[in-house]
Amino acid sequence: MPKVKRSKKPPPEGWELIEPTLEELEQKMREAETDPHEGKRKVEALWPIFKIHHQRSRYIFDLFYKRKAISRELYDYCLKEHIADQSLIAKWKKQGYENLCCLRCIQTRDTNFGTNCICRVPKAKMEEGKIVECVHCGCRGCSG
Repeated sequence: MPKVKRSKKPPPEGWELIEPTLEELEQKMREAETDPHEGKRKVEALWPIFKIHHQRSRYIFDLFYKRKAISRELYDYCLKEHIADQSLIAKWKKQGYENLCCLRCIQTRDTNFGTNCICRVPKAKMEEGKIVECVHCGCRGCSG
């Protein structure tokens, strides 16, 4: 099994606890990258990659902020080595963005009318029974 890409600097204490999960997510990422995309729209082929990227960042975020299971040193190491997305985690710490799926959904320059993505609209304000999927990452509603 391939190792998670790291620098020459040895990882801090506690790495052995999170390494198996990170390797499993890395393997899923490789499978998603090599998955055939025939019959899918161009953007649909990227959705599994966005989902796995979100899972990996959320795993590190939950370990550090929610469960307090890893040290600050290990958390900083994961951010520095780009194992977790530092910008996405920064948004998760802000009120209203706790369940954000990806950063593209809040970038107004990616939409026609300069607004957020449809997945950011609260389910209470959506029509009853209407199923919405984000064009960018396939999210079905991350606003809560």
